[in-house]
Amino acid sequence: MPAPSSLILPEWLLPFPSDFTNLSVEFPSLGSNQLEGSVNCNWQFDMAADTTSLSYWLNITFFLCALIILVPMFTASYLIWKYEGFNKPKPDREENQLGKVGYLYKDEAWRTCLKTIHPKWLLGYRLFSFGVLASLLIANIVLDGAGIFYFYTQWTFALVTTYFGIGLSMSIYGCCINYKAANDKADNGNFDAHRGNYMAVSLGEHINTSSTPKTSNSNQKSPIRNSAGLWVFIFQIIYQTSAGAAMLTDAVFWLVLYPFLTSKDYRLNLLDVCLHSINAFFLLGDTILNCLRFPVFRFGYFVLWTGLYVIFQWIIHACVSIWWPYPFLDLSTPYAPLWYLGVAVMHVPCYGIFALIVRLKHILLPRWFPESYQSLK
Repeated sequence: MPAPSSLILPEWLLPFPSDFTNLSVEFPSLGSNQLEGSVNCNWQFDMAADTTSLSYWLNITFFLCALIILVPMFTASYLIWKYEGFNKPKPDREENQLGKVGYLYKDEAWRTCLKTIHPKWLLGYRLFSFGVLASLLIANIVLDGAGIFYFYTQWTFALVTTYFGIGLSMSIYGCCINYKAANDKADNGNFDAHRGNYMAVSLGEHINTSSTPKTSNSNQKSPIRNSAGLWVFIFQIIYQTSAGAAMLTDAVFWLVLYPFLTSKDYRLNLLDVCLHSINAFFLLGDTILNCLRFPVFRFGYFVLWTGLYVIFQWIIHACVSIWWPYPFLDLSTPYAPLWYLGVAVMHVPCYGIFALIVRLKHILLPRWFPESYQSLK
């Protein structure tokens, strides 16, 4: 094993240089030595094990951890394949999927859950959220370098920022469509001046012409809602993945890392607090306003997101012997399978809490605002 002085980490893997944190690393028979480095948290890193050696990976500990990661990933992939409609012939997908759990309409990306709330309010909220999240992420990169993406926190924060960026463009498009529709109604003399420029169309007004009786007026057309395109599906997937990942990030930090695994002299700063709280807060606010559904099977994307991060870490550590970003990922301890299993189990309540909030929204809002509610379960 090389001497402590020869353990030099790549500069790009030393994020948060502004913290100038001294990492205390224990080496067998060498006592406690100080390894100069900068990371986002002051928890102890065990550099004694060489992660590039075959003995580190070819053992029962890694085998069990691999099962804990890969089995849920394969299960998640099967659920996505089964319910997302990828296994159906292309011409039959729309007919077979219409009204099913994973089906989406194009306007669900920008409509609000209540007719009385104009889509411009959702647009404003997404603009503000994207501005704050993007500013924090850029500041994090400028201050601490690109090495911040070594951490799951920054992966998730960037994903949430992407969600609001895409959502902002969707809302801009929706407001333009709504403005044009309002002007068309005004030109036709059907504009209701007391309701302003916003004439919401109920989400339940999708008409199937094959089963709906024809009206006596042949010129009267029922509003037809368009099926979602690729970007709306991507938007929905990012939304549900971000929801679970943000809850997991915040829960692990506040319930595991901060109280139990950080050193005694570790002090929170404002950026740490924002990175581990504001993402979930903004997503919950968007959830209250939007009319997006939350089908449970898309839990699979959340599982794949975390699994890909873990595999990413395994590949890096198989090539370079460096510290683990989170202590519970270290495979050198015999308790590693328990850590992996514990974090894996946490995915269920983290995703379930968010799904429960959406479910309560679909139960309570129709009771409180029966004439205005327009979301679909």
